[in-house]
Amino acid sequence: MDPEQLRPTITRLKRARGQLEAVIRMLEEGRDCEEVVTQIAAVSKAVDRAGFTVIATGMRACLEAEAREQAQAAPQAQDQPGGAQGRALDTTRLEKLFLSLS
Repeated sequence: MDPEQLRPTITRLKRARGQLEAVIRMLEEGRDCEEVVTQIAAVSKAVDRAGFTVIATGMRACLEAEAREQAQAAPQAQDQPGGAQGRALDTTRLEKLFLSLS
């Protein structure tokens, strides 16, 4: 995966790290439960969104690489059965991976 494509995600995770450190301090200081839970929810949402972005970026990279490979092999694929079906199976597998993490 291209780190430049993931720059906003990296920034989000760094911000979440700071929020998590603040949550730990809040717990150590005995802060109000509602304040702590609110911050934990924010950290959790940030990490979840980052995870989905990483997965989506990975899926897109896989599909783009597969499309390039198929374009290069297009003349040979016409002679072989199931060329398009193979791509559908890979897409389905990637979608299942994505959904398993939601």
